[in-house]
Amino acid sequence: MKTKKERAKYIGRKLDELYPEVPIPLDHTDPFTLLIAVLLSAQCTDKRVNLVTPALFTLADTPQKMAEGSVEEILECIKTCGLANSKAKNIKRLSEMLIEEYDREVPQSFEEMENLPGVGHKTASVVMIHAFKVPAMPVDTHIHRLAQRWKLTNGKNVVQTEVDLKKLWPPEDWERLHLQFITYGREHCSARGCDGTKCIICKTCFPNRKKPVVTQKA
Repeated sequence: MKTKKERAKYIGRKLDELYPEVPIPLDHTDPFTLLIAVLLSAQCTDKRVNLVTPALFTLADTPQKMAEGSVEEILECIKTCGLANSKAKNIKRLSEMLIEEYDREVPQSFEEMENLPGVGHKTASVVMIHAFKVPAMPVDTHIHRLAQRWKLTNGKNVVQTEVDLKKLWPPEDWERLHLQFITYGREHCSARGCDGTKCIICKTCFPNRKKPVVTQKA
């Protein structure tokens, strides 16, 4: 498979075969709880996030309730997550801003959402595509790694990876592919479990590859 388009076609077909339906890995009930869960997932596993959010969302599952809580109360619920101190402060202030500026609703634009404390482009992209069905291609470490191993991007940075992947698939495929890439990356082509030469997609796309792929950090 010499071209990106040939590889993309095969990869899409293989991922559809392996994962015809992929649930969102973060437990949530609405755009607000999804936003909080995605914010918590930075420097933290989805499994860990799903362990702490039941207590957090029992404390507060709306912007109003979260804003009324203290940073200390929020921190107590999420203290086992990475960067917990800053996340607790961001969740508190984010909730206050949703009340002050957005009528208690998560805004439905990238610009407004990325203006919230602790919310970067990737977090906003996840919420926009999964909660509001606005086309987006969130690029996390799994997707960035796989896109390099499969030579779908030059790996310069996550911004370039996002641009390159969007060129290879139509917008209606992005939500599904985002989840499929992540799941495949965890199950078959992890940072340690595959080096670009072992999993079925790596071996099929690059049968003559002998050396491990050194991926560039996001």
